[in-house]
Amino acid sequence: MATRSDQGTKTTVDEKTSKFMNEAAMGGNAEVMFGKLAEQNAANQRVKNFGEMMVKDHSAANDDLKSVAKNKNVTLPTDIGKHQHHYDDLSKKTGADFDKSYMKMMVDDHKEDIDAFEKAANTSTDPDVKNFATQKLPILRKHLDSAKAIESSLKMNKK
Repeated sequence: MATRSDQGTKTTVDEKTSKFMNEAAMGGNAEVMFGKLAEQNAANQRVKNFGEMMVKDHSAANDDLKSVAKNKNVTLPTDIGKHQHHYDDLSKKTGADFDKSYMKMMVDDHKEDIDAFEKAANTSTDPDVKNFATQKLPILRKHLDSAKAIESSLKMNKK
């Protein structure tokens, strides 16, 4: 396993693993922030409930990832990185417009998340990170299924 030195701190994971951990942290932080927006700005109760589930589940996953990172001497980002523009866009919306945009984003995001977590679960060189990704996959799949069902019901209600 490669040990890298950045400003004197040692990390015990390779660059690919570190990248996955950083992206998972930013994505998890974003899911929590988006979920809080849904609790405030959504019109549909199912969307509000989904947002609440995102806050709860992704906060727990973030805590688990922080624990793994601490043991690996990896410093995770506390921001939402590339997700900031989505947050800025969503924060301007309310009601049915918010519901539609948020649920579409959640379907797309969770498809990407599942791909990244499957890749980490199958190819990560670090057993703890591999285990983290493997444990979170069923939760991410549940989120995707819920998001698709809610998105579909929103479309049906418009007809």
